[in-house]
Amino acid sequence: MSYAMEQPIAIRAQESARAAFIRRTYGHLAGAILAFTALEMFIYLVALPTREARLQILQTMLGSRFAWLIVVGAFIGVGWLAEMWARSNVSRGLQYLGLGLYVVAEAVIFLPLLCIAVEFTHDPTILPTAAVMTLAMFAGLTASVFITGKDFSFLGPIISIGSCIALGLVVASCLFGFSLGLVFAFAMVALVSACIIYQTSNVLHQYRTDQHVAAALALFASIATLFYYILWILLQLNSDRR
Repeated sequence: MSYAMEQPIAIRAQESARAAFIRRTYGHLAGAILAFTALEMFIYLVALPTREARLQILQTMLGSRFAWLIVVGAFIGVGWLAEMWARSNVSRGLQYLGLGLYVVAEAVIFLPLLCIAVEFTHDPTILPTAAVMTLAMFAGLTASVFITGKDFSFLGPIISIGSCIALGLVVASCLFGFSLGLVFAFAMVALVSACIIYQTSNVLHQYRTDQHVAAALALFASIATLFYYILWILLQLNSDRR
């Protein structure tokens, strides 16, 4: 029997092993968030030091509806690959590579919104407001799962269906040129909130105590997506006020 198969599901593990697994999971999540923030700052301030360079990135990524479709498609592919690697029992190094790859993909996806938030709104509170709202929602949803201790695995099929519908709308908007407005963004916040509950429940009820990197990846993907749509909503509201 392999070492991986000998590791129990977190909810069945001894209390000390379960606590250590949870600490490692959320420690890696915090590290991923810090790495994402540092990478985004490096790209924005060092790789794109001028306004002209940032506007060029905006034009490249958002100037064509098909360009954004390619970006979204590449992001989904990278996300699938990263999660597959992070769940690998073959090498812990591959698991870390998967998490790192996902962080880089998120940093690229966020570039257009970051450029818009800084270059066009001239409101220095939008980014920190979005970050605080995201962390507060994540903390509240996480606490609700740990306090109740319930298994929310039943949300899996609902989230899968909702994700397929959302992806279809994104693809359709890219192909046919219509805009996805605030209703879609709020619906995505609700969907991702359900995903956070589901993934947090999985930390206890689905992951083995040696899968902290995979668990951190799943949580990071959810919190990053939540941040994306909260920032999108704030940008839309800021635009409507102008």
